[in-house]
Amino acid sequence: MWDDAFPSFLIGLREGLEAGLIVSVLVATLVRAGAKSRLPQVWTGVLGAIALSLSFGAVLTFTAATLSATAQEAFGGTLSVIAVAFVTAMVFWMRRSARNLSGEIREKVTSALAMGTGMLIVTSFLAVGREGLETALFLWTTARAAGESAGPMAGAGAGLVIAAALCWGLYRRVLKINLTKFFTATGIVLIVIAAGVLGYGLRDLQEGGVLPGQSAFAFDLSQSIDAGSWYGTLAQGVLNLTPSMTWLQVIAYVAYLAVVMTLFVRGVGTKPAKAESPKTEKAEKAEKAEKAPGSRPAWVVPAAVVAVPAVVAGAVVAFSGSKPAGDQTVAVSEKDCGKGFTAPEPGRRTFQMHNTGDKVSEVYLVEPSTNAVHGEIEGLAPGTTRELVATVGGGEYAWRCVPTGGRTVTSTPVRVSGAAAKAVVPVSEKDLAAPLGTYKDYVNKGLATLTEQTGKLDQDIEGGDLDAAREDWLTAHLSYSSLGAAYGTFQDFDKKINGRTDGHPDGVNDKDFTGFHRIEYGLWHGQSADDLRGPAQQLAKDVDGLRKAFPGQDFDPGDLPLRTHEILENTLQFELTGDTDQGSGTNLATAGANLAGTRELLDVLRPLLSARDTKLLPTVDAGIDRVQKLLDAAHHDDRWTPVDKLDAGGRARLNGATGQLLEDLAPIPDLLEIRKAG
Repeated sequence: MWDDAFPSFLIGLREGLEAGLIVSVLVATLVRAGAKSRLPQVWTGVLGAIALSLSFGAVLTFTAATLSATAQEAFGGTLSVIAVAFVTAMVFWMRRSARNLSGEIREKVTSALAMGTGMLIVTSFLAVGREGLETALFLWTTARAAGESAGPMAGAGAGLVIAAALCWGLYRRVLKINLTKFFTATGIVLIVIAAGVLGYGLRDLQEGGVLPGQSAFAFDLSQSIDAGSWYGTLAQGVLNLTPSMTWLQVIAYVAYLAVVMTLFVRGVGTKPAKAESPKTEKAEKAEKAEKAPGSRPAWVVPAAVVAVPAVVAGAVVAFSGSKPAGDQTVAVSEKDCGKGFTAPEPGRRTFQMHNTGDKVSEVYLVEPSTNAVHGEIEGLAPGTTRELVATVGGGEYAWRCVPTGGRTVTSTPVRVSGAAAKAVVPVSEKDLAAPLGTYKDYVNKGLATLTEQTGKLDQDIEGGDLDAAREDWLTAHLSYSSLGAAYGTFQDFDKKINGRTDGHPDGVNDKDFTGFHRIEYGLWHGQSADDLRGPAQQLAKDVDGLRKAFPGQDFDPGDLPLRTHEILENTLQFELTGDTDQGSGTNLATAGANLAGTRELLDVLRPLLSARDTKLLPTVDAGIDRVQKLLDAAHHDDRWTPVDKLDAGGRARLNGATGQLLEDLAPIPDLLEIRKAG
């Protein structure tokens, strides 16, 4: 939270100080001119500017909430870029104006006094309103980047409070601040922060489909840098720098810093022109301009100035053609499903689902003709209300309730006009039965082969041929690694066969550390055949035990789609970091075996996936080929380059390509989730 507060704190402090200085000069000028009766006009303009800023922030928040996810990315990215432009202009303007700000404002005040009541309100309104709009826009942008509003709002609030205290001190002449140095130092920091906001905004525009290069990563350090660490959190919260960034982000970040910082620093020493002294004639006119109050009540103008922005913002929300989230409450039960459901407007909608029955229920928003699912809630308890968010397009929609132990109930369908929205065709256990059977056959054959290979490894070590043992160890280990989707069903055998040193008090010397990695350590750390004979015999025994036990082990059909993602998650976490390397330097070979296991699993699921998303598999296949080529580049003359020996660029490309492949695979568990809606 607090790491996200600093950019907003700095903006609140700077913008608050700018606005506060302007108000202080306005007030001081009127007091010295003997026109204290005109002070309410200044405060009217200030309150109007505050109302305008708050209304602007409300409209931004409402507009974003009613857009689709993709449109939200594009909208947020555009406003981030605009915010950077405003902040950049602001730091340059204040650098130039800090020394002669008082003179400029005094001249405007005396001119306003001569022109009448309305101009003084307008002067204060415009002077403070600009700072307020900039603050609202930047706060909205930083809150969106942070994913929460508490930190940015707390930071901005603290900055504004301190700014108010400083302005009071300056006005009362109890403080002296070199404003030029202050605005120069904070300007430099803000330029760095704005560079990060620019990069974040461009990433949003890429994810929103406005700009290309979404998958063109310049680097991906997600496996080397812990994003949850204090330094990772600080870099993301304050500077908007993330462990992985695209080429467009990096180029824009560097170019912005290079150009803007150079221009800013070069102009620091430039002396601004002296402000003209307030003209005596205008001061005299100001004194003459004091008029007695008219017949209109004194509260009318302040109330109008403050109320108009709020009324306009409310009208925008009310007549924008989109309803805010939660515009329908739908009752469900085991007898009456979808009570209160009416045809919604197209777009992203939030429904408040209230279970009025006596049984826990699963609730689905479906297309009745195809059983395709647009949204779902699992385990909606009696008497409770939960939100269901779904994107609604053209077509027929109905609610389907599946109460525990009861019969399925479907509501009367309603029709929505417009372009069709993407939905998920339900998958049943029966649909996954054939892929599961095919995959079990693959694993059974793989375990039979693995039993022979670990037997050969045991014979090598028994005969003292450690060179042959190293070759046969890698062959067997890769065979096991290609069975990744079955790890969850291997039960305790996996820990015995392929366990790491984690949890073993004595590490590699712990008596309970067994399996492939125990033998790997011995083979590549000079242990003798006698030292390895026991671990090799135990490995062969455990593999044979797994081969016999696997046909009787439970394999949940719903695990198949999950494994398409989980295999490579483990690869990214353990293999591409070198975490499991015990001396062989073959982590990249293991990564290739994991990739082969993922490809095998996708092949058995291909018919189901092709019927639900025609674009997914070509994208995934291209991603697998890309990762495979990067792995092949590290394989030379039967030798694999260890992970820690890869050059920085090659490692970044491999991590980036694997991370992108994981993103491409991410929709599969949802597409093939077993649902009762069908």
